[in-house]
Amino acid sequence: MARFIRWYGSGPLHLLVLIASFALTGYAMVRLFAIEPWGVAIWFVGAAILHDLILLPLYSLADLSAQSVLRHRKDQRPTGLWLNHLRVPAFLSGLLLLVWFPLVLGLAVPYAGDTGLPGSVYLGRWLAITGVLFAASALALASRLRRVRRAARTDGDRPAPGHGATP
Repeated sequence: MARFIRWYGSGPLHLLVLIASFALTGYAMVRLFAIEPWGVAIWFVGAAILHDLILLPLYSLADLSAQSVLRHRKDQRPTGLWLNHLRVPAFLSGLLLLVWFPLVLGLAVPYAGDTGLPGSVYLGRWLAITGVLFAASALALASRLRRVRRAARTDGDRPAPGHGATP
């Protein structure tokens, strides 16, 4: 087993899951290409270009800007702690917008027959979900900071080893 892990870099379960995901992806590709091959090919190329040439520079710039702002704060709290609590809800909100942008931005005919919802609700609900994601992240950060402060306070109250102990 150690030889396999040294050769592959991870355990056999990882390899099995990787093979299964490639098999599922291959199956989906065969099914999609059978229906409309040019449309799927154009979609994949367009998605790669959109991501690599437009979205990656945009969210890299946003991340660098957030790092710069948080790095120059007067308090010396770790930047990564704050930044990760901004990155996760921003990523999830962006992913929701990317998937549902035609409905959120009102660019598509809503599926009222399928969902029973008018087209005007998608923007408000996306904004509400985004707000909930950032609020949950802020609560998680506050809880984490509280635990860190409490642990630091209890460590400060303890006497140093070998001091304060009476026989």
